[in-house]
Amino acid sequence: MSKKEHIGITESKSGNFSEWYTQIVLKARLADYAPVKGMIVLRPDGYAIWETLRAALDKKFAQEGVSNAFLPVLIPESLLVREKAHFEGFNPEVYWVTHSGDTPIGDRLALRPTSETVLYHMYSKWVKSWRDLPLKLNFWNTALRAEIKSTKPFLRTSEFLWQEGHTVHESRQEAESQVEKMLDIYREVTEQYLAIPVQYGKKSAKEQFVGGEYTLTIESIMPDGRALQMGTSHMLGQNFAKPFSVKYADSNNVEHYAWQTSWGVSWRLLGAMIMVHGDDHGLVLPPKMAHIQVVIVPILFADTDTVMKAVQSLAESLSGMGVRVHVDARENVSPGFKFNDWELRGVPLRVEMGPRDIKAGTMVVARRDTLSKDTIQIDGAPDMIQQMLRTMQDDMLEKAKEQASKLTGEASDYMALKEGIRAGGFWWADWCGKELCEDTIKEETGADIRLLSPKTGGTCVVCQSGNSTRALFARGY
Repeated sequence: MSKKEHIGITESKSGNFSEWYTQIVLKARLADYAPVKGMIVLRPDGYAIWETLRAALDKKFAQEGVSNAFLPVLIPESLLVREKAHFEGFNPEVYWVTHSGDTPIGDRLALRPTSETVLYHMYSKWVKSWRDLPLKLNFWNTALRAEIKSTKPFLRTSEFLWQEGHTVHESRQEAESQVEKMLDIYREVTEQYLAIPVQYGKKSAKEQFVGGEYTLTIESIMPDGRALQMGTSHMLGQNFAKPFSVKYADSNNVEHYAWQTSWGVSWRLLGAMIMVHGDDHGLVLPPKMAHIQVVIVPILFADTDTVMKAVQSLAESLSGMGVRVHVDARENVSPGFKFNDWELRGVPLRVEMGPRDIKAGTMVVARRDTLSKDTIQIDGAPDMIQQMLRTMQDDMLEKAKEQASKLTGEASDYMALKEGIRAGGFWWADWCGKELCEDTIKEETGADIRLLSPKTGGTCVVCQSGNSTRALFARGY
């Protein structure tokens, strides 16, 4: 086996998809396995991509009047049980702290699976008057859930990075509007930054957030035909306000229970980005998500000072235009090694500049998504490179849309639905709304209802009853 084969991706995307994905995560230096089963260590490249996503979302959140805050990781059991339905939904996944050193602590402490209970205890202290509303807070933190299924980096781990937003409102109408706005933000960032198209709609009652009134979701289909929930926004109604006494006095000093929402995305978005855009050479990053958008590789075998002067000039021009650029001036590896390294790590554009190029007044620019190379003039190069980044971002979304379209179908009857799900992908079908039919499909195909369309359907594919709803089915991660 050659050195290139050893350090590169040895499985194909169309072959062993699971192993291909894992190799990209590890070999592109995004993450590595931690000593604790089900947990991963995020490496600098992986964390930088997460920070890029976080910055994009924070900008959108701020425009909605959302502020960031911090919560502790430990939650008393006495708080969790105050919202029984919510707690029972998470109980099998909860990690418990029972001792401080060798001393039992009494009331067990849960390592945060989600933050509704501890936060709404605080909201009951902070919300007193209509003047305190709306209250809109977001938390960038970790959540811990004992993952009993097979784990996979970014997609299914026992500890994960995410953001969870929680708002409080005077009216149902205002809360419902907030639920929709947050889903719109998730949809926009997923499509415009990660270049991943989504389906969006409401979860079935069985699949919605435990303790909430309803859940809105965005869902994407991965190249292996499995669905991935990309983000959710929940209408909580007054289901938490009542047990936690989140109340406010209106302008007439009449007390009311508040209306609440919660919403979140996790680092599984990074997993989706890897799966949708990656290829047999490694990671492929959409320009907006890349912490390094352009890497310049100087070819240093002659006229070193001249080459480096031209390289630094280009880097400074690009940086001044807001392009995230890096100069790879490593002396202990060859240009060929650098090319393969940055290709594996998914940097959108690679610029090659050597003495012959500079003498000719040109440079070579390689696009990571198409693996194509173009020779462009040094004069005007910064503007051309910036345009290439914009084009690449758009092209990657269009390619992902075409891919998703090929993996989405319509099932007119139950046999067609079962055959479609067996083959993989999203499948639209009519569903009567009865949990019995939903369970039947799950038991016989392994598929869940990913979301419901607002469109009405014909007759249910299982029981043939009318007045059905259009439902999107798929097996998921």
